[in-house]
Amino acid sequence: MAEAFNILPEEKVLRDKAFEKEFMHLSRPLYNFAFRLTFDQDDARDLVQDTYLKAYRFFDSFEKGTNAKAWMFRILKNTFINEYRRKTREPNKIDYQEVESIYNSDSVNSPITNDLRVDAVKDMIGDEVANALNKLGVDFRTIIILCDIEGFTYEEMSKILNIPIGTVRSRLHRARHLLKEQLLDYAKKMGYDETNTEKAAE
Repeated sequence: MAEAFNILPEEKVLRDKAFEKEFMHLSRPLYNFAFRLTFDQDDARDLVQDTYLKAYRFFDSFEKGTNAKAWMFRILKNTFINEYRRKTREPNKIDYQEVESIYNSDSVNSPITNDLRVDAVKDMIGDEVANALNKLGVDFRTIIILCDIEGFTYEEMSKILNIPIGTVRSRLHRARHLLKEQLLDYAKKMGYDETNTEKAAE
């Protein structure tokens, strides 16, 4: 009994160390993603905390050697959707597309101008690009962030968003096209050639 009793704390220590090594360095990108979904700092922090609690609970199901960041992003996205369902009390009627329509509606009071002005990305993009991204629908904005800022592959984005790879490709193509339309005048002022921009976006 004493021997078995002593094993459990040791296993927990090893488990905690493994968890910390795999996931704790992801807190900043997770917060950025949460903020883009909630548009509220407190809600974003709560969402990240819930994500870490769920990740710790199901840590044994994580396949070591796979993309820890993609795994955590998927948990966060699912947690966000489930929390939204709980608040609406209509768990069978809300999906991600409906969440998008709610957050893009005129009835939303929370400003979205600070969406991409967080520390981790503000030095990567100019104000014009950030503002243009903020004007996109949440699905289009998210797919660009996941691909062009976070660097996820199509396969990883497919798992995170729970959509087919074909949908990932088409949504990303559409999102980049919409972003290009919003940035066309700015690009001309900066001296970018429209033909080369079109080729790069394909």
